[in-house]
Amino acid sequence: MHTQRRLTAEAVARQLREQGADEATCRAVHDAVAALERSTEPYGRAVFARDGEVVLQVPLTQAPPQGLVHWGTLPHVTPLLDLAGEDPVSLVAYIDRTGADFELRSAVLREEAGHVTGSRQWPMHRAKASDWSERHFQLKVEDTWEHNAREVAEALAACQAETGADLLILCGEPRECRSVHERLPARLRDRTVETEHGVGSRLLPREVAEIRARHVRERILAEVDRYRSARTPDEERRAAAVEGVPELIEAAREHRLAELLILPDGPDTGREVWIGEDPAQLAERRTELRDLGEQHAWPARADDALVRAAVVTDAPVFSLAPVLADTGEEVPAGGMGALLRWR
Repeated sequence: MHTQRRLTAEAVARQLREQGADEATCRAVHDAVAALERSTEPYGRAVFARDGEVVLQVPLTQAPPQGLVHWGTLPHVTPLLDLAGEDPVSLVAYIDRTGADFELRSAVLREEAGHVTGSRQWPMHRAKASDWSERHFQLKVEDTWEHNAREVAEALAACQAETGADLLILCGEPRECRSVHERLPARLRDRTVETEHGVGSRLLPREVAEIRARHVRERILAEVDRYRSARTPDEERRAAAVEGVPELIEAAREHRLAELLILPDGPDTGREVWIGEDPAQLAERRTELRDLGEQHAWPARADDALVRAAVVTDAPVFSLAPVLADTGEEVPAGGMGALLRWR
């Protein structure tokens, strides 16, 4: 592993050098990559550097492809949409009749998030006979289950509010999970999923991973549907969504980007545009920036320039790669589109 990491570090530094990076920055990145041999992160990190200094390291949620090294005017952040983004923070509850254990999970995180024990611990098991006394005992069991389910739901809701988890996953017997699910606040029920496999099943980890991936796909598909609807012009022939580099540049200049949708390998993502110091100042041609009053202009990739413009105005950016096979069409054309704040 040590030899492999050293060879990777040398290859990355060499590619940066070939792309025009200064020697001090090449050395800083080399040392940062080599140091990852001591890291416990499963997929490594994205490393950003300039002027001989590593300024940011981002843990990845999946392994990057070989040779993903870029030197340019702007950081090449679009690959991070898939390699480090859209990873829902999930709150997993392992439920039984006495309470629940909570676990916070992401692609790079798995840690305990608390435990709740129901205040009623007896009786917990149902009798099989049908005489009056045992029927009375069964009713007490039912009451105990319902009481503990309410306490688990309250604790789960409090833990979600504290952690900001995007998704809640309930693991346990179907009746126990359903009881907790029904007692969650209404705002959380739609983001809560019950597993088919119970605690201890060897299939449970795979099911949890599939639930998390499905949540990402459904969220992005919902954004694609919104985008498709927004492309329809109103009575004045104005649409609430745009695609194509010229229209996206115009919307970015006017701070109208509400959401940016990107297919990282789309044909327009690598197009050269021109940027100024202000993230909102970008153009297809250098002369356009001069006409806008910019004294300095630099070439940049279209996707990175638009991501920068979106981020500074708090517009979320989504990768369409997880749903590429589900869309059935090239949406948006060229691989980039945006929902607008106003038409």
